[in-house]
Amino acid sequence: MLFATYRDRVGVTQVRASFPKIRCENRSSSEARSLSSSSHLRESARRTETHSVSLPIRYARSGDLFIAYTTEGSGPPNLVVTPGNFFHLEMAREWPPLARFMERLASFSRLIVLDRRGTGLSDAMYPATTLDDAMDDIRAVMDDAGAEQAVLMGGAEGGPTCMLFAATFPQRVSALVLYGTFPRRLQAPDYPAGYPPEQQDWILRVFEERWGRGPVAIRTVAPSRADEPAFRSWYARVQRYSTSPGSAIAWYRLSGEIDVRSVLPSIRVPTLVIHRTGDLIVPVEHGRYLAAQIPGAKYVELPGSEHFWFEGDSDTILAEVGEFITGVRPTPVSDRVLLTVLFTDIIDSTRRAAELGDRRWRDLLEQHHRAVRAALERFRGREIDTAGDGFLATFDGPARAIRCALAITTSVRDLGVELRVGVHTGECEVIGTSIAGLTVHIGARVAALAGPSEVLVSSTVKDLVVGSGFLFKERGRHELKGVPGEWQVFAVIEENRS
Repeated sequence: MLFATYRDRVGVTQVRASFPKIRCENRSSSEARSLSSSSHLRESARRTETHSVSLPIRYARSGDLFIAYTTEGSGPPNLVVTPGNFFHLEMAREWPPLARFMERLASFSRLIVLDRRGTGLSDAMYPATTLDDAMDDIRAVMDDAGAEQAVLMGGAEGGPTCMLFAATFPQRVSALVLYGTFPRRLQAPDYPAGYPPEQQDWILRVFEERWGRGPVAIRTVAPSRADEPAFRSWYARVQRYSTSPGSAIAWYRLSGEIDVRSVLPSIRVPTLVIHRTGDLIVPVEHGRYLAAQIPGAKYVELPGSEHFWFEGDSDTILAEVGEFITGVRPTPVSDRVLLTVLFTDIIDSTRRAAELGDRRWRDLLEQHHRAVRAALERFRGREIDTAGDGFLATFDGPARAIRCALAITTSVRDLGVELRVGVHTGECEVIGTSIAGLTVHIGARVAALAGPSEVLVSSTVKDLVVGSGFLFKERGRHELKGVPGEWQVFAVIEENRS
């Protein structure tokens, strides 16, 4: 999680050094929020895009330390992934693209992922840490997991350790996969690909000033996601949970002293080097150098500027890795299905809560929830999420979703509650028991336009229920925040049962 906006070339000589003691702190915080009615819908849409993981955390003993790791999939082969400096096994999986990337790796391997010492759930680095210690950690995890031999996959700062391990213990490495990594970070007279020392100093100052206060280097690690609130929030949390500011500074300073160029000709295991041409964190010259220096290495250069392997065209990366280690190019498994989404939200919920008081408001919410769930069961809807006083549900057909929406607005009106409801149909990404994608956002935006006891649907839904007997009234064309183009919406007037 580095920077690469400063690209002047100056010479510098560095040697490999030991890593001194670093203490790591994991911090968490809780925030109290009061949401308006429309923000309830946005919160529900956002919450569906998190991915909870129930993989058990295991610990391998490496000297006096414990190294955290997870396993999934059945293999063979074993695939040991060593991420960069700043990672957290649990927090990382909350970002759906990363969770899917790992699940895909596990579909053609027994996937073993570790938190490097001093980061995430692993112990702090004590005493001094060297690349030898880092290799010991990989070996300890493999031994604990019962993996006599494995493919090593290293990205960013995790790459040099994997290179050294492959050269030192070739009998335990069946293949080596390197993505977006380097043999040396800083420039040298004979290595112009690295960062100039001025840039290293600038990055360290940024870490000192900003680490833990927001997502550091977000526009260089994932340019296409830099302005997405959900990604910014997740990325900032991963950084906070992965390590403390002091440890982040020490880690980054010391990673600049690594130089494994001399061992590259000694790597004799099959090696795949993947690099993106526009990578701003680790410039592509690093990848080209690795491929040229490792005997027989296969080099794949892909377009794009995303540094993270799970962003951008991650399917191509997965296909290259799968084919390299299994001999068969895996076919992407579709996780997208056509669904109808339904959003509900109580009108003036904040005012009603203030009028009724906490106890009476809670009682009303319980009655509301029972009424909504009864309608969902009747019309075969599936509850996805409940955010505050709103629901997100899915249906396998838009007509059932509309009938359910009408039933809900009628039943809760008897409780003295008025809802706004939005319905939209489109492709959704299925992530465990949750859903994500543009369809979810459109459904939430349509619902936010509805008035009291009004059911609004997109033109897509209206077109799909032709012949079902529903009557509609135009509610105009609207620009939905974050959604391209204009969208025409319609209010459901009634269902003609004649």
